[in-house]
Amino acid sequence: MIIEPKTRGFICITSHPKGCEQNIVNQINYVKSKGLVENTKKALIIGASTGFGIASRITCAFGSKADTIGVFFEKPPSKGRTASSGWYNSAAFEKEAKKEGLYAKSINGDAFSNEIKEKTMALIKADLGQIDLLIYSLASPVRTHPKTGVRYKSTLKPIGSTYTNKTVDFHTGEVKEITIEPSSGDDIDNTIAVMGGEDWQMWIDALQENNLLSTNFKTVAYSYIGPKLTEAVYRKGTIGRAKDHLENTAFTITDSLKNINGKAYVSVNKALVTQSSSAIPVIPLYISLLYKVMKEKNLHEGCIEQIYRLFNERLFATQVPTDDHNRIRIDDWEMREDVQEEVTKLWKKATTENLSAIGDLQGYKNDFFNLFGFNFDEINYDVDTDEMVLIPSIDS
Repeated sequence: MIIEPKTRGFICITSHPKGCEQNIVNQINYVKSKGLVENTKKALIIGASTGFGIASRITCAFGSKADTIGVFFEKPPSKGRTASSGWYNSAAFEKEAKKEGLYAKSINGDAFSNEIKEKTMALIKADLGQIDLLIYSLASPVRTHPKTGVRYKSTLKPIGSTYTNKTVDFHTGEVKEITIEPSSGDDIDNTIAVMGGEDWQMWIDALQENNLLSTNFKTVAYSYIGPKLTEAVYRKGTIGRAKDHLENTAFTITDSLKNINGKAYVSVNKALVTQSSSAIPVIPLYISLLYKVMKEKNLHEGCIEQIYRLFNERLFATQVPTDDHNRIRIDDWEMREDVQEEVTKLWKKATTENLSAIGDLQGYKNDFFNLFGFNFDEINYDVDTDEMVLIPSIDS
């Protein structure tokens, strides 16, 4: 079939298998160009199929020759309908890993469920014995609690008062004002239930109870803080409360891992175009301006550059550098004073008419479509493409 991008709001409902493969190959080539790094050897990545998750899996496998198990919840293809991009990403990852003789197996299902936890633990026990690293990179908007069966839905709302600010429709380039009503009822608690640290801790507890964590084990969850420009709707909003809970959970997990000298960290990452960030009001405008500034200062990183720097310079350092909340700040270049000052100036004057000149909306759009396998120069999108791409470890 001829596969074209079809968008619905902030998501693309089609994805291109060859383009997704190109995206993965590009990231693998970046990591391989940097040379081998001695760190993890057996890694589990929860939320392993897109964004920071797939970048983490690539960095483990092709940066350290690590055995990897990836857990994700993606839609497989059916005749005449494409799979989700994460499915094609994972298929491409396994294909490239096999070429290098690397162990790589994947599990597709709800990572919040006991069933998937048990399936994953059985695979670790059978194939790896123990793991030395767990990356927690889930970004689901809903969660069914495995003990109570209650289904929670997260919200992106300010707390206490209505929020009004600029945003951009990145499809049209229209800069407009957006108003978001404040959270009410159980919005905060529901968001914490989905995006907080409870499930992360459940994974660690289950793995430890089954003796599947090695001595000196490390685990990392990903978070974001961001600038004052976005804090009302992000860090000081409902999602920020969930991130607070996630970050506090790292201390609890570290305490529970003392017997194996284990450590839990939260890495605060840079604002990047991901399927999750595209859904957050004001973030597309902020990222468009941020990209412009950081590219001009030669500081720009995509997911793979960011995660490689995290692994290579921070996470496996003899003394892991953290802030006063024990967070690894790999957002340090984004939050540099000179960067934020310039972004704030541009924000104040950003309009529909001037955004293409003062911002990098084209860079944002290109990154967005890259997420779904589109806009790669190496791919001919006018030819018939087989949508029925399988993931070897799942479909064999």
